[in-house]
Amino acid sequence: MGFTQTLTLPIFSTPNPIPHSTTSSMRSSFRSLTLFLSHHLPRPFLFSPRPRQFRRLAVTAAEQEALRSAESESRRLRGPEVEVGELSAMPEEWRRARVAWLCKELPAHKAGMLVKILNAQKKWMTQEDATYVIVHCLRIRENETAFKVYKWMMQRNWYRFDFALATKLADYMGKERKFSKCREVFDDIINQGRVPSESTFHILVVAYLSAPVQGCLDEACGIYNRMIQLGGYQPRLSLHNSLFKALVSNQGNLSKHYLKQAEYIYHHLVTTRLEVQKDIYAGLIWLHSYQDSIDKERIAELTDAMLCAGYEEDREVLLSILRICAREGEVEEAEKTWVKLLMFESDPPALAFVYKMEVYSKVGMPMKSLEIFREMQSKLGKADVAAYNKIMEILCKAQESELAESIMADFVKSGLKPLTPSYVYLLSMYYNLELYDKLEEAFTQCVEKCRSNCTIYSIYLDYLVKTGNIDKAEDIFNRMNSDTIIGVNARSCNTILSGYLSSGNHLKAEKIYDFMCLKKYEIESPLMEKLDYILSLKRKVVKRPINLKLIKEQREILIGLLLGGLQIDSDDQRRNHIIRFDFDGNSNSHYALKGHIYRQFYEWLHPTYKSSDDSENAPDKFCTIASSHFGFYADQFWAKGEPTIPKLVHRWLSPCVLAYWYMFGGHRNSSGDILLKIKGSREGVENIVKKFKAMSMDCKVKRKGRVFWIGILGSNSTWFWKLVEPYMIEDRDFPEAVDETEKEDAMEAEDININSDSDE
Repeated sequence: MGFTQTLTLPIFSTPNPIPHSTTSSMRSSFRSLTLFLSHHLPRPFLFSPRPRQFRRLAVTAAEQEALRSAESESRRLRGPEVEVGELSAMPEEWRRARVAWLCKELPAHKAGMLVKILNAQKKWMTQEDATYVIVHCLRIRENETAFKVYKWMMQRNWYRFDFALATKLADYMGKERKFSKCREVFDDIINQGRVPSESTFHILVVAYLSAPVQGCLDEACGIYNRMIQLGGYQPRLSLHNSLFKALVSNQGNLSKHYLKQAEYIYHHLVTTRLEVQKDIYAGLIWLHSYQDSIDKERIAELTDAMLCAGYEEDREVLLSILRICAREGEVEEAEKTWVKLLMFESDPPALAFVYKMEVYSKVGMPMKSLEIFREMQSKLGKADVAAYNKIMEILCKAQESELAESIMADFVKSGLKPLTPSYVYLLSMYYNLELYDKLEEAFTQCVEKCRSNCTIYSIYLDYLVKTGNIDKAEDIFNRMNSDTIIGVNARSCNTILSGYLSSGNHLKAEKIYDFMCLKKYEIESPLMEKLDYILSLKRKVVKRPINLKLIKEQREILIGLLLGGLQIDSDDQRRNHIIRFDFDGNSNSHYALKGHIYRQFYEWLHPTYKSSDDSENAPDKFCTIASSHFGFYADQFWAKGEPTIPKLVHRWLSPCVLAYWYMFGGHRNSSGDILLKIKGSREGVENIVKKFKAMSMDCKVKRKGRVFWIGILGSNSTWFWKLVEPYMIEDRDFPEAVDETEKEDAMEAEDININSDSDE
């Protein structure tokens, strides 16, 4: 996003100033539409917040095709017509001249100047005049200008809600893919107690689906559901299909959470007697195959329904069934499915071989899995990463060390990556077989060839403690703790603690104990019994890590993440609050940050996200328990359920806070400029800018809707980087260039002069 110098331009004077003697109001030549909808809410509906502007997976070709179909349907949908009189019908000549001048002048200016020009017309301008300008701008496709005039009009004391005008504006913004502005007008209609038209629902869903931004798919689902439940409309077939294809367009682990929504779409298709296409059946079976608990009865029902509709089982359906067989260990069904798959193609896809290998490993036949792996290499000419990692997992669990070593050597020579999962299996096997020389060698190779990994280091630490090499174990533990990418967890802390206790080094054991209390890590019972005795000899009160309390580092991390867009949910009484961590699964920087945050707040996480103490497998989304300890942050940053900027934010902008703000919600472009994104009020941004100036950093500000972009440019960005660098998770992962969507958003953003007194 480029930041340009903000210029303060003079107010344009209007021709023919208004005579003071003019006191009679013009007879309106516009007819206001009063369309009332008789639909009633079937049940209370919760309004979901607008999405954060993070990337999601790119729109696929299938989605594009479905969207084109949905767009063609949207052209047939028409909202209520806005009727405005002709300009010549205005009785006063001076008014006609002013309105005509505004229609010509406003599209040529950016938001700041546009508001100033409109403010100069406040004494004479009426809703009818503003409505004419808005409709004129829409006619000439100056939709951004129309939206800005509409928002200005809403702030006037003479404003009356016009359903037809709001519908027309929302539809035009949605057709231009301005989903945030379309949603803003959509919410205005809802807040007026009205139900948006069918066209607005339809266009807003399509706009969300066409945006390659993480969170938009969830919003599309919410609008689709409200279209049916709130509006009582029956979506067109193209919209059902477009949304369903978007649900299944991501990887299985990312899409599996959309099963209920996909089932709802299928149910609505069936109950409204619309055509259920083959992709719907195949997609539902595919989603069911990724669930934690497989519903075989439901899969059988869908398969029967698909066959009854005249569709045969294709390659994708058979792959889904093979995946289910692999998870359940059903060899007989897997072989039947394999035969069907061979009827489609002589060389099945690589995934089919992987699933078949897993089936036989589940029933204790690792050599059969190896035979399938060799068959895959023979038929396809090579094996992919998934196949290598799967056969390594199978052979290492079966403790077939020679075969595993041979496969691992081939894997390394192939140049495929990532190698880390296979090294984890290999090191675990060596540890269990007590082949410590080979474990040392494999660990060294892994450190050279792979990215730093907490699991790899933890296995190596277990080996050092088990063999009594406490000094080297201490060095490895300190390396893990100092490297934020690797990090330490409860497992590694308990390991080094047991090493100190077994070697009689009680002083260091006490230090690790204090460290674990600080981190709120649970201490294993046998170790706690020994510590009780040691600490009692010194008459030291045993501090058990039971009561949770945020430490200074956690507090600063939370403030930084909240500035970057972290969300807090509160109960009705606002006594208990939940922190929702939401990371972009497609971002390398968020991947590194995610594991670090998972470790930092592990003791605060909800039990469903604490199934393992392995931050390497941390989900993209996780949340804390409901706690009153987060009340301060909810009151300051999420007042009334909306993101806000606290009045005292300037007091909390420490280098650590700035680092986490940047890592979670900031970017660094190719020229080195720092971009920080924040939602809230202009006053809050002013406080931040003043604080930056006090820290000898000048910045520029742009605004797009409720989102502000703070740009720290040139030499200022160098100073910013020096401040935050000690707290960065990993230099090579940060910064990231702004993606194309964010570049477009930045180009559309308006320049804000924080020091000006303009009315905005």
